[in-house]
Amino acid sequence: MGVIDVGGGLRSAYSTGVLDYCLDNGIHFDYGLGVSAGAANITSYLAGQRGRPLRFYTKYCPRPEYMSLGNFLRDGSYLGLDYIYGTLMNEDGEDPLDYDALVAGGVPYRITVTDALSGMPKYLGPESMSRNHYDALKATACLPVLDKPYPLDGRPYFDGTISDPIPFRQAFADGCTKLVVILTRPRDFYRNPDKDIASSMMLAVRYPEAARALANRAHTYNVELNMCKRLEAQGKVRIIAPKSIDGVSTLTKDPDKIQNLYNRAYNDATALRNFL
Repeated sequence: MGVIDVGGGLRSAYSTGVLDYCLDNGIHFDYGLGVSAGAANITSYLAGQRGRPLRFYTKYCPRPEYMSLGNFLRDGSYLGLDYIYGTLMNEDGEDPLDYDALVAGGVPYRITVTDALSGMPKYLGPESMSRNHYDALKATACLPVLDKPYPLDGRPYFDGTISDPIPFRQAFADGCTKLVVILTRPRDFYRNPDKDIASSMMLAVRYPEAARALANRAHTYNVELNMCKRLEAQGKVRIIAPKSIDGVSTLTKDPDKIQNLYNRAYNDATALRNFL
């Protein structure tokens, strides 16, 4: 049994509500796959750190070091990726990842990133991270246009949602036979390409292949969502998604709205009882 967290910036508080429910009720997955902020959620879940991701979405996100125009003007990236996935989460940080527990658990996981030069997805495993070196999490959370691409081994990468927003194929290719797919938008939400097309035009100057993937993201997401729904009808997938996100966007900083989304997710996760 595997789990996919598709991420979605601060909307990812929803998926961490689902994962915290799983921790509280002894629900264990044999495989995890995370995209964007969902990758950080997955690693915290596998390390058994209940409530940790929620603190990032409510306690730390209002800080200018986390995300701000000042970051963008100073460093070329709106998100302070080194702050979020370095300063805060290293072993000497304010809210460290329990790396020993993550490794000791032995559960295979993958992190989806988008190669900025080819526009293709890449699926990084545990070997991509080591203690206090969480660059894979930085790369998968790197928003196109708002952030400059994050380098891994000298090659630039962007957010994994650009190229494979619901990477269920990879999970099945890795051996999963059943999947829980956690969405952070309603299950009947279909992406409109207009915003992505506008952003892709700005991205195309330096990264034309990534821009092409971004322009096609809505189509990719919509096709993958429909395929997951068909697999759900076959009993191979269970989609957990909010009925409403109440205006919570990718970069929302309102802690009350984020907490409410988390609470709703915790209740929605009871639907897993009929699938596991």
